[in-house]
Amino acid sequence: MRNRRILSIWFPRLAAERHIRRDPNLGEVPFAVVKDVGQAQVLASLSVAAQAIGLYEGQPLRDAHAMSADLLTRLSNPHAEAAFLGVLHRWAGKFSPWVAQEKPDALVIDLTGCAHLFGGEDGVARQIEDDCTGLGLSVQLGIADTLGGAWALARFGGTQAAGHHRSGDAIDQEARATRARAGKRRHWERGGAAPAVSVSADQANLRIAAPGETYRALAPLPLAALRLEAHSMAQLSRLGLRRVQDLVEQPRAGLVRRFGRGLVARMDQALGSLPEPVSAAPPPDRFATRLSLPDPIGLEDDVMAAIDRMLPRLCESLRAKGQGARTLRLEAYRSDATMQWMTVTLAKPSDDPDHIRPLLRLKIEDLDAGYGIDMMRLETVLHEPIQLRTRAGHLEAAEDGRARMAGGKRKSLDRLIGRLGTRLGMDAITRLHPADSHIPEKNWVTVAAAWSEPAKAWPPRTRLRPLVMWPPEMVIAPDAPRLPEGFRWRGRDYKIHSLRGPERIAPEWWLDDPAWRNGLRDYWEVITKDGHRLWLFYAHGASMSSGWFCQGAFA
Repeated sequence: MRNRRILSIWFPRLAAERHIRRDPNLGEVPFAVVKDVGQAQVLASLSVAAQAIGLYEGQPLRDAHAMSADLLTRLSNPHAEAAFLGVLHRWAGKFSPWVAQEKPDALVIDLTGCAHLFGGEDGVARQIEDDCTGLGLSVQLGIADTLGGAWALARFGGTQAAGHHRSGDAIDQEARATRARAGKRRHWERGGAAPAVSVSADQANLRIAAPGETYRALAPLPLAALRLEAHSMAQLSRLGLRRVQDLVEQPRAGLVRRFGRGLVARMDQALGSLPEPVSAAPPPDRFATRLSLPDPIGLEDDVMAAIDRMLPRLCESLRAKGQGARTLRLEAYRSDATMQWMTVTLAKPSDDPDHIRPLLRLKIEDLDAGYGIDMMRLETVLHEPIQLRTRAGHLEAAEDGRARMAGGKRKSLDRLIGRLGTRLGMDAITRLHPADSHIPEKNWVTVAAAWSEPAKAWPPRTRLRPLVMWPPEMVIAPDAPRLPEGFRWRGRDYKIHSLRGPERIAPEWWLDDPAWRNGLRDYWEVITKDGHRLWLFYAHGASMSSGWFCQGAFA
């Protein structure tokens, strides 16, 4: 497109400033975010104070601590940083509807036809800088006709082309056989560094390339502005090519033969010869409905009447997208400019108003209308896809009917979980799943009922286990592998009627479980003369002493 304009927004300290926003004290001292690279930790993002004392990205953490003993660090969290970039993505939507992310720390905006709304491209740049200053973020931006040009100006605009650390021009980087020829070289080739490229003051502040002037803006920039690979950068530097202009003036056929098509493609993308579209992410699905009331309401029946008008519309929009509500939020805006909100969580995603309405009814009892409610809003905070139903023939329909009849209890269970979770909280409703362990108290795991499926089957029981289990409690009895005629437990004396056992269970040797530090256990089913069936074991002793303990009771 002839008049296409691209804006690149780069946040050079995004990871570090995310922490500084939460704890402003970190901005007053040298601070860095570190990440793991192999077996070492390196600096990934620096604050202004850390960069001012000479620290740099990619520096090993041990070297950074040697330079600054006061350096504070936090471990990198890629998921949190990606979520923060997603928030900035939504903020950038006010400049143009066509916004894309360049992970991990940049955004790309297609400004075509939108800059005049902010007073031109200079106005857009000032607005972005003002917004980022208010957000506590460092920002660099560039505007050009191409994505590659905007990317280069945002990161290298106003900089000069510096020499590579392995340029090949210094005499100590030459092989011994070639050092004798150094005297025959002319000008800067005699062991010195390449001449620095001077940049005027006007170019130093220029990050906006006028339409059709992309090449003129990129020509004095270093080759890194073309997004080249590291090995290509090193080879080009040894050949004495420092600037974009130096590379453009070279024969293209020779560049392709030596460096491949990737280098020429990057150059063409930056200069506009090869198209590079901005792939904007689709906006997330949001489901909400609002109802404005002519007069404030406060009765419970009136609130439910308002919900009955909003809920079908919300469920219809969910059904159109194949989604089901998992968590809903009801917001009640009162006439005194205050708002009260409450959430409802379902055991399974649903788009059925008859399923959701009873759960909202339970929450309405806790709603404080105050001086009256003049607006209500119902929003789906969390939604999940619902599997589509396919039509089948007579045989499949009959089998599906039998499955639905068998699954009727499960549907009722899901609704029961939703109603109980509305009252008690979803975290309070749990279910047990089998676990693969030979330790009696680790044969199952507790999971949230709303976020898990019922266990399909439990493994067959080869050993008898008590109905109730508790942590081992000490039993007063002789320290011997076999019980005598009686013992004392919980302050009472018991006489043994019969025994069954023993069943020897060894601890998990690969784990240091504090509850199993008394070594091997011999479990016995003990029936007392009072009719109690207890589960006792004798611990043979290891790092803790041996003895008798009671761990459960049979029905």
